[in-house]
Amino acid sequence: MDNITALGGDVYEIDTRMAGYSGITAGYLILGDRPCLVETGTSTSAPVVRDALTSLGVGPGDLATVVVTHIHLDHAGGVGDIAGFYSNAEIVVHEKGARHIADPSRLMASARMVWGDRLDTLFGELSPTDASRIRALGDTGAVDLGNGRTLSSHYSPGHAKHHVGLIDSATGDLYVGDAAGVYLPQTGDLRPATPPPDFDLATALDSIALFRALGPQRLLFSHYGPVTEVQDTLERSAEELRVWVDLTRQAHAEGMDLDHAVAMVRERTRERYAALKADEATAEKFELLSGAPSNVAGIMHWLDRAQP
Repeated sequence: MDNITALGGDVYEIDTRMAGYSGITAGYLILGDRPCLVETGTSTSAPVVRDALTSLGVGPGDLATVVVTHIHLDHAGGVGDIAGFYSNAEIVVHEKGARHIADPSRLMASARMVWGDRLDTLFGELSPTDASRIRALGDTGAVDLGNGRTLSSHYSPGHAKHHVGLIDSATGDLYVGDAAGVYLPQTGDLRPATPPPDFDLATALDSIALFRALGPQRLLFSHYGPVTEVQDTLERSAEELRVWVDLTRQAHAEGMDLDHAVAMVRERTRERYAALKADEATAEKFELLSGAPSNVAGIMHWLDRAQP
């Protein structure tokens, strides 16, 4: 299948084809003794992910674990559907997200407030997962991949209070979710992901420092793909956060409303990203992944709390 890429170490990147786009959201299959899916993508992507797993030889009774880095709908929207397809799979999520996987009603209501009618086309509906199948992680945890191989979980809020990073003991791959930002392989651009309501600068920088301390061999971005320049990329993640926060702080201090702040930050960061100078489709994809309105709104929300 053309949406599967072998990354070595029995790891396969699956393009979940979010909202029909390619290269927006990746899921990853670790195909060991106990096959593990990291990130499900959206609900509307669940059949795409299932077909990919089938083509890799993972049948309905074979998937041992599903782990999500956090419960935002582009990462975990398909959990309920995937749990339905794979009845033996344990669903692993941070404890701050577990109840929303069991009962998504509040999560879906707030998502609908943000996205409106676009919710259905972009994400679909997160279906509930039987609470007995959910394992809630604390600050650290481990998933058994079989044959002594483990996927260790490390609490890394900042982007979201229910976010974890995951490191594979066999490959040194670190699944960074959104805590190191959004990476666009076509252009090599990296941009922060700072949505409301959980963004916090110090916490976000601490998460990046934790990732650095784990000494990963490779970063696997949910958006999008593998990056081997680990330390440089994590340094850049921290720098991007500071740039966006500094600019938004200026706008906030000048009393700008959200629309004016977004316009100012967008204008002053435009030169940083080749994607925005590329063709329209690439620019649109980058905006969809880590939109300036969402990023600036998250930073403004944090500034309102931190500097009332």
